[in-house]
Amino acid sequence: MAHLLGAEALHLEVPARIIFDSVTIGVAEGDRIGIVGRNGDGKSSLLMMLAGRRDPDSGQVTSRGGTRIGVLEQSDAFPEGETVGHAIVGETPEHEWAGVPRVREVIAGLVTDLPWDGLIADLSGGQQRRVALARLLAGEWDILALDEPTNHLDVEAIAWLADHLKRRWPANQGALLVVTHDRWFLDEVCNTTWEVHDRIVEPFEGGYAAYILQRVERDRQAAVVEQKRQNLARKELAWLRRGAPARTSKPKFRIDAANELIADVPEIRDRVSLQSMAVARLGKEVVNLLDASVSFGDPETGAEREVLHEVEWRLAPGERTGILGRNGAGKSTLLGLIDGTLEPTSGTVKRGKTVQVAMLTQRIDELEEHWNDPVRVVIDGLRTSFTVGSGSKAQDLTPGQMLERMGFTNAQLSTQVKDLSGGQQRRLQLLLILLGQPNVLILDEPTNDLDTDMLAALEDLLDSWPGTLIVVSHDRYFLERVTDQQYAILHRRLRHLPGGVDEYLRLRAAERAAGERAGSAPAASGGSSAAPASAASAAGSAAPALAGAERRTAEKELQSIERRLAKIETEVAAVHARMAAHDQSDYAGLGAIGEELSALEAEAAEREERWLELSELLE
Repeated sequence: MAHLLGAEALHLEVPARIIFDSVTIGVAEGDRIGIVGRNGDGKSSLLMMLAGRRDPDSGQVTSRGGTRIGVLEQSDAFPEGETVGHAIVGETPEHEWAGVPRVREVIAGLVTDLPWDGLIADLSGGQQRRVALARLLAGEWDILALDEPTNHLDVEAIAWLADHLKRRWPANQGALLVVTHDRWFLDEVCNTTWEVHDRIVEPFEGGYAAYILQRVERDRQAAVVEQKRQNLARKELAWLRRGAPARTSKPKFRIDAANELIADVPEIRDRVSLQSMAVARLGKEVVNLLDASVSFGDPETGAEREVLHEVEWRLAPGERTGILGRNGAGKSTLLGLIDGTLEPTSGTVKRGKTVQVAMLTQRIDELEEHWNDPVRVVIDGLRTSFTVGSGSKAQDLTPGQMLERMGFTNAQLSTQVKDLSGGQQRRLQLLLILLGQPNVLILDEPTNDLDTDMLAALEDLLDSWPGTLIVVSHDRYFLERVTDQQYAILHRRLRHLPGGVDEYLRLRAAERAAGERAGSAPAASGGSSAAPASAASAAGSAAPALAGAERRTAEKELQSIERRLAKIETEVAAVHARMAAHDQSDYAGLGAIGEELSALEAEAAEREERWLELSELLE
């Protein structure tokens, strides 16, 4: 493959520390490179040096003549008074940019819900990120250098971005360099992984899962003393290999080698013991939402807007659930009902007598009272021990040991809270919450500012936490890793997702397609006027809502479909269990079971589509 970009003998220093020492690395046509490593080890600095945005202290970066490099930085900067449309296409006339398929695809995929002539300053952080991506991706580049491109994006936007990058260049053309902590994205897009550590850049073949295997093998062969880090990586590999077939089939490594490495690694979570402890701490009743609806008044018009409609959900002791939904769908409202900060407009919320709910929010309010205190002083005032694990594996850890487990060094214990990095503050915030010993834990975007190693450490800690866990996160990997089931908020209702995130994306795609067939723009939050008709469907009138007997018939059919989908979920789980227990050499028998599974999945997909059609009619 042709050479595009190279770095030779790069050296970079910051006060009191050397970041890189004589690093030599190259980028060729067809490379899709994910850059991983601990926060502060130099991932973004390396990306910016390769992209020509930062000069090394010594060494040089060279590129093939005429190579065009597009850069996305972590912060999205726009001129004052900039509008959405001008930021993306500039002064180019519509008849010109609308004739470029790439530009039309980018606009349709990222900004159709945004006001084309609206001010960027009026947009949310996630919306501004999408505009910045659209501005970059609308251009023609030989190399894309992306620094945390998934920050502030929801699951749908991340899935679209991954698909776009996979199709953007023909095979063995173009190159991608991406710094991200989103491990699903790394596995989906990258064919090479660079680990930045200890002043060097170490390349690995394959995406994140393949990198984890090779790192474990490297550590084992070299007898590396970093036992804790190795154990976390091996545990994560075990989950990757035992996870969904779509994931386990992607990495380019030998399955036999992977199975040998994880042969002595136990299941990720001891679910029976954790469930037993959760029942002992919580009793049989946790939080029950019974036909709970929530409406808010519009401050301008005074009209009521319903956010959640007749939600029925009974949280079980030890339940580990992920919540999905587009921005504005009502996820925060649902969490407010669970933690008691919000009361339903109608319906009821019942809580068990022993329930203690704690929430890790996207803010850092819990740290404000400790802002000027060293970390050591903060933990000295906490409880003396914290129990992790269950049964014979249970162990008591001091706050100091908990901090060490979450990546704090002895030197950082003397640092004031206000001087910690964002990721360190986030970890300390979680520690304060956990040491309060809640039995219902809500995590709202817990992965912000955490690198891949710290995410693995957090996942390991949550594996041994005995309580009911609710997670809202756009990090698909983390969500699937720490929860056992997922729900989505669709059409103001809470919908179980037997197929997980993939099913949610299918439902949202079907919802958008149904909206386009009805002549309306795809459902999404945004401004009053969206992108031009050349890049999005023209608006029209939606299908009329049902009334009277027709409405009652449709509601009954909807309830019947929901009952059947729940039954299909049980049947699919039983088929998976039969498949796992079946003689793996009996190919004919396995084939018959596989056909049975395919039939159930096809029926579920058909009924889900009908569920969406009925939901639209009942709006």
